[in-house]
Amino acid sequence: MKKILIILAICFAAASCSNQEENGKKAILMVHFGTTHDSTRALTIDAINSQMENAFRESDVFEAYTSRIVIKRLKERGIVKRTPVQMLDSLKKTGYTSVTIQPTHIIPGKEYKMLVAEADSIKKEFKSLKVGKPLLFSDEDLKTVVEILEKRNPSSEPDHHILYVGHGTEDAATEIYVRADSLFNSNSHVATIEGIPTLDDAVAKLKEAGAKKVTLVPFMFVAGDHAANDISVDWKNELESNGFQVELKLEGLGQVPGIRNLFLEHILSAAE
Repeated sequence: MKKILIILAICFAAASCSNQEENGKKAILMVHFGTTHDSTRALTIDAINSQMENAFRESDVFEAYTSRIVIKRLKERGIVKRTPVQMLDSLKKTGYTSVTIQPTHIIPGKEYKMLVAEADSIKKEFKSLKVGKPLLFSDEDLKTVVEILEKRNPSSEPDHHILYVGHGTEDAATEIYVRADSLFNSNSHVATIEGIPTLDDAVAKLKEAGAKKVTLVPFMFVAGDHAANDISVDWKNELESNGFQVELKLEGLGQVPGIRNLFLEHILSAAE
């Protein structure tokens, strides 16, 4: 996969450079939900932004946040982050004519659909404006992510289970988490905070499987507020009250090289 990605990036760069004069200034806009936690931002958001800069040297790389709450809290600390619409407007005014947007959303839920709608509303202002897919868009994406995470987080003993905690959504796209859960091995499970499968669903499965020890792992791009509060406190306490020994591995998906490479594949597909 690594060789393929390098070849694709080189080919894309060569094609883009040859058309630079014709197409004008090029930009990549990385769109994140965002986080107020500096440490996980450096390991995830900053890491993938830097990776995109290295992969697409002919384009200028920018970022935007979709969470208005995160933007507001960061502004109170003197850290300025812009929304996708604000960044697109700024790019238009500064002469960028070709923009490829790549979100780091996990599923095509409300946040992603809103991003696509916002891009469509301003698309006519650019020669080219394309939006890449979120992490789990196709069946192949699901299989790839499951394979990466099973290697990353192997269960050490038969009664040791891994529970991935996703954000979840009221949107129908939460069904993707159900599909992901079905693809993992028998010692790995997926549950969500605001969708399905639920924590209760996971507890029932863990008890049925005879699990004794459970490691909680975020199924989110960053290990931010939800990791620090919902996972580390609420979910841990609930599982312990049900008799499980609980460990935490607060690693965001953005810290996993294979996951970042999959986003790179998505932006290459969008750019083509």
